[in-house]
Amino acid sequence: MCNFAAVQRKNRKILGHLAALFTVMVWGSTFVFTKILLLDGLSPAQIFVLRFIVAYVLLLFFSMSRRSHRWMADTWKDELLMVALGVTGGSLYFLTENEAMNHTTTTNTSLIVCLCPLFAAALISVFYKSQRLQPMQVLGSVLAALGVIVVVLNGHFVLHLSPLGDMLAFTACLCWAVYSLLMIRANQRYDVVFITRKMFFYGLLSMIPYFLLVPEVPPLSLVLRPDVLINLLFLGCVASMFCFVIWNWAMKQIGTVTTTNYVYINPLTTIVFAWLLLNEKITVFFLFGTALILVGMYLADRRRE
Repeated sequence: MCNFAAVQRKNRKILGHLAALFTVMVWGSTFVFTKILLLDGLSPAQIFVLRFIVAYVLLLFFSMSRRSHRWMADTWKDELLMVALGVTGGSLYFLTENEAMNHTTTTNTSLIVCLCPLFAAALISVFYKSQRLQPMQVLGSVLAALGVIVVVLNGHFVLHLSPLGDMLAFTACLCWAVYSLLMIRANQRYDVVFITRKMFFYGLLSMIPYFLLVPEVPPLSLVLRPDVLINLLFLGCVASMFCFVIWNWAMKQIGTVTTTNYVYINPLTTIVFAWLLLNEKITVFFLFGTALILVGMYLADRRRE
């Protein structure tokens, strides 16, 4: 019985790693679909809201089909926790990340946002002593972060400082770090489907003040265009609903810090995707940075026996 339980735990951990890897691979490819929608005339805020509406409606129908369906959290404090998840992992994160692109370079934004595992690990270690990094794990995190820098800069070591844009990107980075921290408490109390559905709901609800200040409603004829609709369905069904569910589940199986470290792989999948579809070149900097990221992630996932 003990051996069977141990095998089950091991299998869940393997699946947790695969879930996190699959998620960042999908998220790394979404830049193409988002860019296409932007070129078609949708704004970043409109894209966010439309993809989250699709994700929320589908997840709501799925939740209502389950016997364990519930509308509210057990306490008002837990309900506020869901609000915080919706803001940090939804509305504020996406708005600051997308708006940063308008005020600084894509390179600056990618560098800052993709370093969120460092901030998440530091923040989590303040509140959870059991998850404080050991020296070897710190070294691994630093190596992985250096790998991200090498991959994103790609041999062009010139950064254009833009205080507003860089601060927005840094805000997005902190949002994801706080979201990762809050998910520890949420995963201890509720199942991932409930957490993710509530996150989508409050992510959408917290967008209302933005649209009151910046009213922008996309024309229905544009949204229903087959090419636009297909892209939105991919972003809503796969990149949002499915990926957020399995990402939150992965946090429960392999730990928040380990799961968040997979964000380091995000720029790798983006570049590979661009190589496959856009014929962009794979450089020696990409290969060297990839090696640093993989070695760093291996060291960062080590635990003292």
